[in-house]
Amino acid sequence: MNFISKCSVLAAISLACITSQVSQAAEVALTEKLTAKAAALAPYQQRDFQEEVFYFVLPDRFYNADTSNDLGAAANDKKRAVSRGGLDITHKGMYHGGDLAGLTEKLPYLDNMGVSAIWLTPILRNRAMQAGTSGYHGYWILDFTEIDPHLGSNAELKNFIDQAHKRNIKVFFDIITNHTADVIKTKECHGEDGLGWIVDVTKGNDCPFISMAQLAQGKHYSPLIPKGDETLKYPAWLNDVDVYHNQGDSFWRGESSVRGDFAGLDDLYTQKASVVNGMIDIYQKIIDEFKPDGFRIDTVKHVNIEFWQQFSPALMQHAKTQGIDNFFMFGEVYSFEPELLSRFTTEAKIPSVLDFAFQGAMTKALVEQQGTDVLAQLFAKDHFYNTEHKYIRNSNANQLVNFTGNHDMGRFAYALKQSPHNYNEEAQIQRNLLAHSMMFFSRGVPVVYYGDEQGFVGDGGDQASRQDMMPSFVASYNDDDLLATSKSTADDNFDTNHLFYQSFAKYAQLYQQYPALRFGEQAAVYSQNEAGIFAITRKMKATNKTKAQNLLVVFNTAINAQSLNVVTEQTAFKQTDIKLLYRSVKSGNAEEIAPLSFAIYQLK
Repeated sequence: MNFISKCSVLAAISLACITSQVSQAAEVALTEKLTAKAAALAPYQQRDFQEEVFYFVLPDRFYNADTSNDLGAAANDKKRAVSRGGLDITHKGMYHGGDLAGLTEKLPYLDNMGVSAIWLTPILRNRAMQAGTSGYHGYWILDFTEIDPHLGSNAELKNFIDQAHKRNIKVFFDIITNHTADVIKTKECHGEDGLGWIVDVTKGNDCPFISMAQLAQGKHYSPLIPKGDETLKYPAWLNDVDVYHNQGDSFWRGESSVRGDFAGLDDLYTQKASVVNGMIDIYQKIIDEFKPDGFRIDTVKHVNIEFWQQFSPALMQHAKTQGIDNFFMFGEVYSFEPELLSRFTTEAKIPSVLDFAFQGAMTKALVEQQGTDVLAQLFAKDHFYNTEHKYIRNSNANQLVNFTGNHDMGRFAYALKQSPHNYNEEAQIQRNLLAHSMMFFSRGVPVVYYGDEQGFVGDGGDQASRQDMMPSFVASYNDDDLLATSKSTADDNFDTNHLFYQSFAKYAQLYQQYPALRFGEQAAVYSQNEAGIFAITRKMKATNKTKAQNLLVVFNTAINAQSLNVVTEQTAFKQTDIKLLYRSVKSGNAEEIAPLSFAIYQLK
């Protein structure tokens, strides 16, 4: 599919149209350079989490700058033999060769898009192969003390962080406390040597979950480690079968969600003090050695709350002793309910979480064409996140982490492609841009999923959404029609002129230019029960660094133009008190909001 010609049908699909339409001084308050790095952006050591623009990336799928590490551990490295292999650049479930050297080389590409923080999928040493696929994603950790050799070395990671910091970019690690790679077997499921299968895997779980009630009645598994695998994990305490639940596979509900093996991975007994202290020690040492700026925590809801109540404060306080005063952590709680999400920022004492509820509401509004009141209903629950913590940063909705799609659920572009509304390419582009503007300008911290800035679409979630930025050899990736480009994933996709790249850079520039978009208290002032206007205010008081700001951000989810009058008629705002700062699409007078676009106004 070829990209629609510039300025076709609805202007502003191409950046050339956008730029020409917002170039007038009355409508644009932007610097000339589109790198989006505002001059006032604070040094990374001093910068608050709410000031970041994140880029989430799988290093293996980004860029291969060092082919010598493509197979992982060296052939003669007996200690790391299980971390060698798994390379098949034609298979979406295998290693493709991307590495830390590649990320380092491409830092200018990220810098120029306005990225201020990079979140890496797990980079610690994995088991290379497991159940016929590879650990390219990083979530099968064996060794919590060193970097996976497919990605490089500890020294290369330190260099990457150093080079990112020189560009005023933070680096966040994706960490895991719930499980390790799959090493432990059971006699009941895998036989006396742990190498076979006794259960009928065609009937569901490989090893059916044993509940606490069943354990009390004497039913249990007999865990064992197959011969030769007894010392695979590091630190050594992780090789003790007694630090794992050993209750069989999770079926994602009830107590199995916390005590069962996540997709067969060895589930740590996080209720034990020795495990709590052991995991705290592991990640304190990671902080000591690499000095990351923060952590994203995997599978948070699959670990008991009491673990987080100890782990989170311990890590936050320890980082300060290492001079990382603004160290921050956010968790993955895969739920679309603010009631559950907020439990982990309040009771569990994790400063923030990925806002799946925002992603869900935005999808309802822009993919399903539900009323914009679904967004108002979401934000009405923001107070659930407000709490004060002793020793660590307080929780609030402004520091939630916004995203449009990810490596598990798939890309937002895929949701549009699969919609029963049968959106054409033009509509997919417009809705994608509007979704990302909501992500940037609603309360919360924005995260761009790698490849979205190049129009990646995908065929679903998981492996189907983890395409290569470097030229790909995966057939199911390369047959995709990318948005806003004539390229495919078979090409190099680091195009700084791509419409989405340029648009996200502009969004980042606006985000950094107006502090109220980062720190302002949000209020939903207008919504409706059908596609149309959704309006919010972002208001902040004066500080010793910035003046008071009061902004009105208006999104139009309808396919026809809307008037700002519908907002002023329903609120106390007067037209004379509203000054247009930016419109993504010029349409009529300053009060008109073009279809599937947004505008930002200043309120007196």
